[in-house]
Amino acid sequence: MIYLDYSATTPVLDSVLDSYVRTTKEYIGNANSIHNLGVKSKELMLKATKQIASCLGVKRNEIIYTSGASESNSTAIKGVAFKYANRGKHVITTKLEHKSVLETFEYLSTIGFEVSYCPLNKDGMIDLKELENLIRDDTILISVCAVNSEVGYKAPLKTIRQIINKKNQKTIFHSDMTQALGKIKVNLSDVDLASFSSHKIYAPKGIGILYKRESLDIEPLIYGLTENCPYRGGTPALPLIVSMAKAIRLSTENLDSNYEKVSELNNILRSELEKLPVHINSNNLCIPHMFNLSLIKIKSETFVRALEKEEVYISTTTACSSLNASTVLNEVYKDKDISTTSIRISISPFTKVEEINSFIEIFKRTYNSLLLKEN
Repeated sequence: MIYLDYSATTPVLDSVLDSYVRTTKEYIGNANSIHNLGVKSKELMLKATKQIASCLGVKRNEIIYTSGASESNSTAIKGVAFKYANRGKHVITTKLEHKSVLETFEYLSTIGFEVSYCPLNKDGMIDLKELENLIRDDTILISVCAVNSEVGYKAPLKTIRQIINKKNQKTIFHSDMTQALGKIKVNLSDVDLASFSSHKIYAPKGIGILYKRESLDIEPLIYGLTENCPYRGGTPALPLIVSMAKAIRLSTENLDSNYEKVSELNNILRSELEKLPVHINSNNLCIPHMFNLSLIKIKSETFVRALEKEEVYISTTTACSSLNASTVLNEVYKDKDISTTSIRISISPFTKVEEINSFIEIFKRTYNSLLLKEN
């Protein structure tokens, strides 16, 4: 098997799974309970949260646990919109965003909010001048992902923060950092809110984090609040919290060397696949962990299914909208063939050179075979 779909989800590391199993067996108490077992669980939860906060360079009380990045995104966007609607109902985002962000903004547009989409340049980058022009006195929220989940475009969050501070310091800045954590350095001082998910960093599915700046108040998405869960009601998922804490620590170690390794693998992939009559969408402004291209004459789903028969696994667009045209590619290129035939190959530091070489061979063979059938 050759697995190159790490941006959709990652396998769970053995050491992370061990933490999950051990916590499940040894800490059976509800962290919200006042008896000894509950206190024991609460203490472990606080320890794990402190570790996460330390890795991210934030305060412990700025960490909110959720079921995943989609919930974190919804909580951040709705939480700000509902809390600060008295200031204004203008919000800004981009077509770079994950489906969970775009659809939440679409929902806001149905209940009286005005949504502006900042245009993208031909290289896939945000038009910063246009962003500055869009910000108004009644703009309460801007949401821009740190790394686009399909092509890998990296946003200049620090520059965006500077623009916000220049135009309207009351505007709140949220970033979906799901595809950034563990791949590049993240600086949460650039944003007010940030979303993360465990299953992108070799931890179990089912838990995410919303970073919320301490001085910022938002409306909760899920009620039933407790001392341990002041912004998101429910029983703390302690085994998931502990395993995510370990995964965050491991994923933020050796970032530079891991980035260099993935870059080398990406270069091998690019040097061979660009020889084919395909359209390479990922450019040098993208992180190397994603390599996106459009097949033009072959349906992306057909190609992914053909590779699956060879036990090779990649994605079309993103896992959450795999059968639709790519929103971001449609915005950048305005070309139906490019936006409807894209595939995403995602690489990990655990990917071997031999796997990349085998993948290239299988890719070329499959591509040429399907191209003959199309013709």
